Amino acid sequence: MKKRDFLSLFDFNASELTALIQRAIEDKKAFKAGRAEPLLAGRTLAMIFEKSSTRTRVSFEAGMVQLGGHALFLSSRDTQLGRGEPIADTARVLSGMVDLVMIRNDDHAQQVCFAENAQIPVINGLSDYNHPCQLLADVMTFEEARGSIQGAKVAWVGDGNNVCHSWMAAAQQFGFELAVACPDGFQPDAALSQRTAEQVSISDDPKSACEGADLVVTDVWTSMGQEADNAVRLQAFKGYQINDALMATAKADALFMHCLPAHRGEEVSASVIDGRHSIVWQEAENRLHAQKALMLTLLNK
Repeated sequence: MKKRDFLSLFDFNASELTALIQRAIEDKKAFKAGRAEPLLAGRTLAMIFEKSSTRTRVSFEAGMVQLGGHALFLSSRDTQLGRGEPIADTARVLSGMVDLVMIRNDDHAQQVCFAENAQIPVINGLSDYNHPCQLLADVMTFEEARGSIQGAKVAWVGDGNNVCHSWMAAAQQFGFELAVACPDGFQPDAALSQRTAEQVSISDDPKSACEGADLVVTDVWTSMGQEADNAVRLQAFKGYQINDALMATAKADALFMHCLPAHRGEEVSASVIDGRHSIVWQEAENRLHAQKALMLTLLNK
């Protein structure tokens, strides 16, 4: 069988994604009940990190342990990638030594190059363009709490960044409405906006985006690598904080998500992230279970 990669939600079709989410939910129940099986015994995951991580590293590494396999942490500082070895060469070498690779880096094009030269599945653990593993966990979390996300309204308020891009892809793949509110100059990718226009609307009005929403989502205003622009971004995103007043425009039982880490008092108030709407801790835990389901799927287990 031809190997498959997961660099974007568009790498799987809608029915495959739905099945993957349901598998994650069922496998989580089995794990909690002590019925997990070591389906990846003897298998190895190589994890290549150019960007710092808490949830991505721990969830993939712990996930492999729970499935009976092993995970290798490889930073660019400690491998030949950091000394100029071509990505294609590293991909070919690792293909003969491990069973799958997860990459967390800045340049999405490098992930594409790696996948094109690897004979094993390659997973996007985050790139400057998107963050598909986060969305597996997010959709899983919504469906645990509310049932199918199809037909729901989701509001994204803040930067049109990599996580926003994956929410846009998810809207098309899972069939829900996404209202994106970003300040001028911080809108999401134009080509992706055109591709997902049937499901995604984009404005600069947070209140309008949140009106009647089943779920409200945000992310930090200054992502890793953008620290030099922090002062500019803090000014640009004034009025885009998710607080009690903004949540009041959503449905009374609306949920709140954040991929973390969060800056209380900036993109979200403490009263929201620590309040009754928030399911961010369940969301974070589900990175583990969604990624286990992904790895099992890619390895045909």
